[in-house]
Amino acid sequence: MTERLTPEQDRLAVAVIRGIAMDAPFLARSGHQGTAMALAPLGHVLYSRVMRHDPASPRWENRDRFVLSNGHASILQYALLALSGYGIEREDLAAFRSWGSSTPGHPEVGVTAGVEVTTGPLGQGLANAVGMAIAERHLRERHGAGAVDHHTWVIAGDGCLMEGISHEAASLAGHLGLDRLVCVFDDNRITIDGSTDLACSDDVSARFRAYGWTVIDAGEPGDDLDAIETVLLEARAARGKPVLCRLRTRIGTPSPDLTDRHEAHGNPFTAEQISRTKALLGIPDEPLWMPDDLVSAYRRAMAGRGRAFVAEHERTSSADPPRPRRGADPAIEEVRAALPPIDRTKPQATRQSLAAAIDASTAVLPDLLVGSADLTGNTGVKAPSLGRHSAADPGGRQIYFGIREHAMGAALVGMALHGSVQPVGGTFLVFADYMRPSIRLAALSHARAVFVFSHDSVGVGEDGPTHQPVEHLASLRAIPGLQVIRPADAAETHEAWLVALATPGPTALILSRQNLPQVTDGSAVAPGAAVIRDEPTPRATIVATGSEVHVALDAADQLSRTGVGIRVVSMPSWERFAAQPPARRREVLGDGIPVVSVEAGSTFGWSTWADASVGIDHFGASAPGEIVMDRFGVTAEAVAGVVQSLIDPSPVQ
Repeated sequence: MTERLTPEQDRLAVAVIRGIAMDAPFLARSGHQGTAMALAPLGHVLYSRVMRHDPASPRWENRDRFVLSNGHASILQYALLALSGYGIEREDLAAFRSWGSSTPGHPEVGVTAGVEVTTGPLGQGLANAVGMAIAERHLRERHGAGAVDHHTWVIAGDGCLMEGISHEAASLAGHLGLDRLVCVFDDNRITIDGSTDLACSDDVSARFRAYGWTVIDAGEPGDDLDAIETVLLEARAARGKPVLCRLRTRIGTPSPDLTDRHEAHGNPFTAEQISRTKALLGIPDEPLWMPDDLVSAYRRAMAGRGRAFVAEHERTSSADPPRPRRGADPAIEEVRAALPPIDRTKPQATRQSLAAAIDASTAVLPDLLVGSADLTGNTGVKAPSLGRHSAADPGGRQIYFGIREHAMGAALVGMALHGSVQPVGGTFLVFADYMRPSIRLAALSHARAVFVFSHDSVGVGEDGPTHQPVEHLASLRAIPGLQVIRPADAAETHEAWLVALATPGPTALILSRQNLPQVTDGSAVAPGAAVIRDEPTPRATIVATGSEVHVALDAADQLSRTGVGIRVVSMPSWERFAAQPPARRREVLGDGIPVVSVEAGSTFGWSTWADASVGIDHFGASAPGEIVMDRFGVTAEAVAGVVQSLIDPSPVQ
C-alpha cells in the first residue's frame, strides 16, 4: 500500500493550488486563474490518486498521459507538477510567463518536465489525446498489455468543445472505440466574452453519446474529493468506448468577488481580491505559499506511488518478449535496403513513388502508422500490407481518418509525442490550410510527424482553382521548424522519405499527381539542393523543385542548342539548403551568374535564391493540367525566355 495524503493534507493541497493559481498570474500581470482555481480539486485527485505516473521518471514508457487542452489554465498543471516533485519549485512559479522560465504561458512539451504536448489553441489538445490513445492501443496490441497499458487523460473546456476540431476528433475516437481515453469536460459555462449562453446551447452529453462515447454526468461535486475520485475510477474502468466525464465547476471559486464571473477568466485578480479569497481558503496571505511539510508529504506520496507503478510494470512486462526496434528510432539503412528499385525509363507520379516506399518500409518499421483524410489511395499513404486500424482490429496500421483533416493533423502530433510510433498522414496540398494549426504546433513541439501533401500544383487540372494550390508551398515554408521537401522524381522521393524518418521534427512531403520523368539521382535531398546538369562555364543557373525540375532541364537543353550553357539545380528543400554554409550555397547556385527559379506556385520567397522567378502568383483555372501549365507560362520556352532576358537584357530594336 503506497502512502496517501490525509484528509487535512488533501484540503490544504487544494487550497495551496488555488493560491498559486491566483498569485502566479498576478505576479506575471496576466490572467487565466479562474479555471485553474475551479479545477484544483480535480487536478489534485488526478495526480495524487488516479493517474499512473512517476515524477522520478517523467518519460517512463507506461505512464498515463495527461493533456491540458484548455492550456490557458497552465498554472494548474505547474502547481500540480511542483507539488508532485517534477522539478518545478517556488521560484519557477514566481517566474510564470517570464522570459526563459520553465513555466511558460501555455504548456510546452520539452520545456517543462511532465508536460506531454504543447497546448493553447483550443481543441488541439483533445485531438492530440486521440492520437495518443491510438498510439497506446497499437503498442498494446503489438507488445501485450503487460508491456503497454495506460490511459490518456485530457481536460477540455467549453472553448475546446466549441472549436470544430473537437467535433472531428471526438467522432473519430468514438468510431475507433478508444477505450483508454478519458476526457473531463470542465463545464463552467463561462468564456472570455461572458456566459456560454451568448453563443452556444449544445447538449454536450447528447452530442458525445451520439459520437459513441460513454458519458458520465458527474454533477457538481465541488470540493468532494472522494466523489471526484469515484467518477474518475469509473471512467478508468470503462471499456469499449472513450469516456467523457461532464464535471460542473464554478470558475474562480471560492472568490467572494469573481466566482462564476467571466472576469475570472482572462483578467488577473487584484491584490485585495486575492487576500479575500485566501481568507476563505484559510491560508496565509503570502505570495505562492507552499508549506514545507505539505510539499514534503505530497512529494513523498507521489514518489512512493511512482515506484510502485514502475515496479508493477516491470513485473508484468518481464514475461513479454523483448521489443524489436520501433518506429520512433528507425534504422535508416535498413529502410533504404528495403526500398524498391526505380525503373528510370518509366515516368511516375511522386505520390506513387512514396506509396511504394511506404509499403516497402512496413516490415522494417513495425510501428509505422499511416493514414489519410479520405484520400488514402490518392495521396500515396496506402500500404496494401497493412490492415485497417479499428475497434475490431487494433493491430491494424492503416488509419482511415475520414474527412477530418483538422483532427488528423492534431492526432498525428499526438501520436508522435506519445512516442514509439511513426505517424504519417496525407491529404491534398490545398487542404493543408485545414491542418495549419496542427502543423504549426508540430513544429513548435518538435513532433516527428510526416505530413504528406499530394496534388501539389495547378497540374491537378480540371478540378480548378478551388483544388489547385498556389500559395501553399510559401505558406508551409514560412513555418519555423517545419521541413518542407518537394521531390522531383522517384529517387528524390525515396531520399525524402528517409530524411523525414531521420529528422527529429515534422516534415511536409509535397508530391505530384501527374507522372514525372526520372531525372535525378536523389543526391539533392540531404543537402537541400544540388547541381543535376552543368556546363564548364555556365551563363546562368535555373533552380527548380518537384514537377518543374524536368521543365528546367528542357529549358537548359533549348538554350544549349543556341550556344548558351546553363546549370540546372534541383532544390527539393529550402530549409535544408539554407542550413548549408554560405560558400556551399554559392558553389551550388553559381557565383556571379544570374539565377532563375521555376516552380508552379507563388514566387513569394524565391528572391532569397533567385534573381528572377517563373511561377504563378494568382489562382488557377479549370482545364487539363498541361494546358493550365502552358497558359500560365510554366514551360521550358517561358523559362528559357526569362533566362535569356537576364543574360542579354538589351531591348529588342
